[in-house]
Amino acid sequence: MANVGDRLHVHGHVVGEGDRQGEIIEVRGSDGGPPYVVRFTDGHESLVYPGPDATIEHPSDRT
Repeated sequence: MANVGDRLHVHGHVVGEGDRQGEIIEVRGSDGGPPYVVRFTDGHESLVYPGPDATIEHPSDRT
């Protein structure tokens, strides 16, 4: 489950492919579930249904 302001970390699973990180700017699912609108560090925004290679980092996790 996610909230606006949480970070989505998508782990690379192909050799040479880096991880991607972004901020969740909108939660469209019910009760904090996907899909999420994410603004990635390169500036693009995308509607995301996170897979098993993704983790959600809450601000309290980063303290």
